[in-house]
Amino acid sequence: MRLTVSETAKLTNISVRTLHYYDEIGLLKPTDTTEAGYRYYDEEALAVLQQILLYRELDFPLKEIKDMLSKPDYDRQEALAAHKSLLLLKIERLRRLTGLVDSMMRGENTMSFQEFDMHEIEEAKKKYAKEAKERWGDTEAYCESEKKTSGYGEEKWKALNEEMSDIFREFAECAQAGETPEGSRAAGLVERWRSHITENYYECTLEILEGLGKMYVGDGRFKENIDQFGEHTAEFMSRAIESYCKR
Repeated sequence: MRLTVSETAKLTNISVRTLHYYDEIGLLKPTDTTEAGYRYYDEEALAVLQQILLYRELDFPLKEIKDMLSKPDYDRQEALAAHKSLLLLKIERLRRLTGLVDSMMRGENTMSFQEFDMHEIEEAKKKYAKEAKERWGDTEAYCESEKKTSGYGEEKWKALNEEMSDIFREFAECAQAGETPEGSRAAGLVERWRSHITENYYECTLEILEGLGKMYVGDGRFKENIDQFGEHTAEFMSRAIESYCKR
């Protein structure tokens, strides 16, 4: 799939001007721009646009959306799960409002205002945004990552995701082959993962690497994502990183 700006606007029901603005602020870059200035979007770009529109549906500011999408560890499945939870809260609120309207249409004297309460939704949104900011917010690593990745196009992101998957897959194969986390093969994979982060996102110091290793098993979402490549892969990777950092 390769769509022009006009075709993308028509498909997604957003304006050409909005797409141009997203490009200007670095939120959504076209997959390709010709010498004549024509912008084109492929399926990967449209998938990113879906994420943006979901965040907008939940009233997230564009700056926060950009920050979250540019996280080195950004996981679409994790984000979609969060989106779903927030949308379900909105659905429940609308269900309560519909029930209130039905009662009023029946002539019932219902002086209830709790159906209008947005507190739960707002708190869930704040928690989600706060978690993203705390993880990568204004740290030196985050700033370096944002600067480095600002010019990445869709092909670059695709290549990075494929390389990341290859590394995780090799960790899984290493674990399944009966290798030890303290062994040379595991250490080589940790070094490869560390280099991948440093070359493409930010300088991955031993301190940062050690923190990432703990997060891979301490945060259920990271663990679930890594374990998709093989059972106990996250634990193996975490132990391999711990051993590597102690050398």
